[in-house]
Amino acid sequence: MSEEKKRGIAILGSTGSIGTQALEVIESQPDHFSVEVLTAGSNADLLIEQARKFKPNAVVIGDESKYKAVSDALWDHGIKVFAGAEALEQVVEMESVHVALTALVGFAGLKPTMKAIAAGKKIALANKETLVVAGELVTKAAQQAGVNIYPVDSEHSAIFQCLAGEFHNPIEKIYLTASGGPFRGKLRSDLAGVTKAQALKHPNWVMGAKITIDSATLMNKGLEVIEAKWLFSLKPEQIDVIVHPQSIIHSIVQFTDGSMKAQMGLPDMKLPIQYALAYPNRLSSEFPRFNFLDYPSLTFEQPDTETFGNLGLAFNAMSKGGNMPCILNAANEIAVAAFLNDEIKFLQIQEVIERTMESASFIEHPTLEQYIETDKEARALTKELIK
Repeated sequence: MSEEKKRGIAILGSTGSIGTQALEVIESQPDHFSVEVLTAGSNADLLIEQARKFKPNAVVIGDESKYKAVSDALWDHGIKVFAGAEALEQVVEMESVHVALTALVGFAGLKPTMKAIAAGKKIALANKETLVVAGELVTKAAQQAGVNIYPVDSEHSAIFQCLAGEFHNPIEKIYLTASGGPFRGKLRSDLAGVTKAQALKHPNWVMGAKITIDSATLMNKGLEVIEAKWLFSLKPEQIDVIVHPQSIIHSIVQFTDGSMKAQMGLPDMKLPIQYALAYPNRLSSEFPRFNFLDYPSLTFEQPDTETFGNLGLAFNAMSKGGNMPCILNAANEIAVAAFLNDEIKFLQIQEVIERTMESASFIEHPTLEQYIETDKEARALTKELIK
């Protein structure tokens, strides 16, 4: 690679879906990447297994009660072991880290990402909530630090790839594609009795539980819309969503001359992960290749925002701005967790989020501290509504 022989990677959230796939990418490209830091929230067993295999410089376990178990398991491997949220923020500053892959789920990704930016690290961003919650703050900090943010979400990676060589050309519009999730074509009345098992059965992608439920409600696409606004400096009216059930076209850019570029491929997260870690280089890979004859028909349709109102809520939050996307995200995290714990029904996820957005305190230009307070307030309000 042109900049350095090997890039040291910190994977924040190494035991989740993106983290484990990132380790597969790194393992397949030993000449290009080394694992410098691994972090996990509470999955100590998998973190230990990963650390023994990849020999990182340091690991962090978020759950401090599991520090001793991790430390004891790794003491003879020469790996530094830390615990807690503060350690997670500090570990990204290590000199041997070139790229911080933020694959934490939810609001937890914000502060470590801000610390990595302040330390001048390249950011491979898989934690969409970081930009949803505090997009203005994060993008401004990245500009001031001269840090690049490389998107890992397949849709944003697709837009980024379509813009290669086009950064001087203005975008007219972007289209983020959505599979439609497991309930595409259903009416609201069909969804009243949806079970957790049905909602967790995504037709095309293998993802963690939270993001799979977000995909079923179309909130995932709503969060991606807000993320795209900040990543590509777009106005709300420049972003559209189109349902593409085959998940082959990952997203589309339309330029001011009317020309459109699309990025295509099989639904495999390892490709956008590798692209973000290796940018601007494309590394050869053994990933499965797309065959047009396997997909003789690619189809498109409008999203049903009547049935899947979360997408509309996200567009409303983006248009309102300020801390409203932060409120939306916090309410969604609590509501999805409640659904996964059988505390509320599927259709109540949207109702709870909408009511929280109506009652939480609105701030037009929040500071980082105010974002943190907003997140706490919105979570508390949502929990009250669920009781």
